[in-house]
Amino acid sequence: MKLAIIAILTGAAAAFAPSAKVAPTTSALKANAFESELGVQAPLGYWDPLGMLDNASSAQFDRLRYVEIKHGRVAMLAFLGNIITRAGLHLPGSLNIEGGVKFDEVPNGFAALQSGGIPMSGTLQIIGFCGFLEFFVMKDIEGTNNEFIGDFRNGLRIAAWDNFDEETKLKKRGFELNNGRAAMFGIFGLMVHEQLGGSLPIVGEM
Repeated sequence: MKLAIIAILTGAAAAFAPSAKVAPTTSALKANAFESELGVQAPLGYWDPLGMLDNASSAQFDRLRYVEIKHGRVAMLAFLGNIITRAGLHLPGSLNIEGGVKFDEVPNGFAALQSGGIPMSGTLQIIGFCGFLEFFVMKDIEGTNNEFIGDFRNGLRIAAWDNFDEETKLKKRGFELNNGRAAMFGIFGLMVHEQLGGSLPIVGEM
């Protein structure tokens, strides 16, 4: 019994002892390959707490970056839309052809999806339009000389962007990426606070 206790205590002590210096693993080497990518900056630097880039290939990284940019853009629109409608700014006119539901009569937040909010036909139209954009518009089309992941111009040239130098382009892409990250947290926070109730600065009553 004493030997068993001693063995357990020895093992526990060994767990907290400093380990010998070992060579970096393949996983760490592959993760370090992404430390110079766009979005790695102070104060967090390279931050991958879930290890999603462990053993990731360049193609996997590109896919994750593509999803992050797209989600960030959707979140920015969602956050801005939430703030604007809660401030009382709405489109003029009616939501449907019959004129029975006006835009300013649609409640804010989750209530818009419940009874008395947007009609089911309107909700289906919104989902259908988003699906159309997802599958036919907002995607990288091969062979159109897009400059980077998330460049959805697909052959359409925009002079204002093309006139920027590479450093300015990189800076503006960084702005978009970080604003998208902030917006994802922002809209999630608004959704949670709406369920909790109360009031928020700028947003007002939830």
